[in-house]
Amino acid sequence: MTPSDGGGRLWVRVLIGTTVLLCSASPVARCQTSVVVVRGLAGEATYAQRFHDWATTLRAAALRLGLADSQVIYLAEDPERDPAAIRGPATKERLGLALRDVAQRGGSDATVFLVLLGHGSDRGEPRLSLPGPDLSATELGDLLRVFATQRVVVVNAASASGGFLPVLSGPRRVVVTATKSGFEQNHALFGGHFVEAFGSDDADLDKDQRVSVLEAFLYAKGAVARAYESDRRLLTEHAMLDDNGDGQGTGDPSATGQDGSQAAVVYLASAVAVAALAGDSLSLALERRRAGLEERIGGLRARKDAMQPEAYERELEGLLVELAEVTRTLRERAAGRPPR
Repeated sequence: MTPSDGGGRLWVRVLIGTTVLLCSASPVARCQTSVVVVRGLAGEATYAQRFHDWATTLRAAALRLGLADSQVIYLAEDPERDPAAIRGPATKERLGLALRDVAQRGGSDATVFLVLLGHGSDRGEPRLSLPGPDLSATELGDLLRVFATQRVVVVNAASASGGFLPVLSGPRRVVVTATKSGFEQNHALFGGHFVEAFGSDDADLDKDQRVSVLEAFLYAKGAVARAYESDRRLLTEHAMLDDNGDGQGTGDPSATGQDGSQAAVVYLASAVAVAALAGDSLSLALERRRAGLEERIGGLRARKDAMQPEAYERELEGLLVELAEVTRTLRERAAGRPPR
């Protein structure tokens, strides 16, 4: 099978990896990732423990992937539950302060993950239940305005969260909701499986040893469907993803679809920054090259409708083949084998 045939194109297509951001001479500062986890009102002790477990699972994954403790902010309704991990109460005011702090400390090309866990409602306006006043989708949109240039990933894993998607959708945004509308008000399982994905080999669909937001979404969606099927229950939550800014979203995103191409190249940690922190100059150069190729691929896909099909396929194939070669070299270095 050669890269020029249909099978070859499919083969190289699955090798797309790491972040879409292209870093400059200061990769650690500019490609910094920050994670803000908000655990809202649980209502019952069972849910409080479950949401806490989900939050700490994500926090542990971020730290394992190379983020510093200062880059992971966990807010909860009961900070005393785990003072070593929880930074403060999950109020609107505290969230606003946390987001402003992240915006000031991170570079203009940073990536910000905001993950909301808890219960939601939608009685005319979608909301997340928090200690004190609830947080509406409009209010959250206002808070996110501090990120003018950064990539922002918002994951609202609460019930009735679907109404947040059209409000938060926009340029350089990946928006994920556990439900497709405010009518899906039962406790949502999506969040637990989504955070679990970042430590699961099964979620790594392209086997590049890292899990993208798209892969985490697909993993969680499949796990939710299996859980409902196992319990013989009618599926009452349908997760959605939007990353092209049109506010529509889809339950079936893909790396080559209208929604999913940006989520496919966003990760919890920038491989460029991790390589820089490790002092691995060769891997750093390769990761920079891979990030640059992925940015070119993203730009090419954005221009697809304005190009002749043959020219588009020819240019895409060349970039994918080059990307596959760089990715293979990185894998061989990670496995301790001499590059071919």
